[in-house]
Amino acid sequence: MTEEGYDELLSLWLKDHKRLKAIVANQGRVILAIDGMQPEIGHEVLWVIRDCLSGEILLAKPLLSSRNEDLVALLLEVTNTLNVPINGVVSDGQQSIRKAVGLALPGIAHGLCHYHYLKEAIKPIYEADRHAKKELKKKVRGLRDIERSVVNEDKDLGTIIEDYCSAVRSSITNDGHPPLEASGLKLQENLTLIEQNLERMEKKVLYHHL
Repeated sequence: MTEEGYDELLSLWLKDHKRLKAIVANQGRVILAIDGMQPEIGHEVLWVIRDCLSGEILLAKPLLSSRNEDLVALLLEVTNTLNVPINGVVSDGQQSIRKAVGLALPGIAHGLCHYHYLKEAIKPIYEADRHAKKELKKKVRGLRDIERSVVNEDKDLGTIIEDYCSAVRSSITNDGHPPLEASGLKLQENLTLIEQNLERMEKKVLYHHL
């Protein structure tokens, strides 16, 4: 990197640093969230420390390792920069993070983030839901055969059947956002709506043929 490029990045960092300090000073406190993201095995891990109250990223730094000492240094860098109390820390509960928080921020409450907390708590329900979805899928097999069977039928009828098949296929492949959504229950709900719609359609057809 050239000297000019470095100076430009430094200037941008200083400006953002002042902005962040003003935001957290106005809040009067912060709750830190720390997480590491590794694009590929063997690559550096990008560690991000964010303030949960404002949503602002306070620090982002790549590290070759996730040793306690490295994470302690990151937490202390943020702590020494901010002039407001840290009311708590949220993470995925990784052992190295737990130890680092205990060393860098003794006495500060440290809890699991909602996503990871729910993910752990809902495991038995998730497994049951996944099994239920697997069984539901067995009942709606053969969509391709149905679509082929109407190729030479009335064009309007064929289009309607293809639309219903597409709706079923879309429901099957929609896995939702576990653990926040139960994909098996969602599939049951969608298939029920499709079935009810088909029943209404059948009644209309019978009515017009009376």
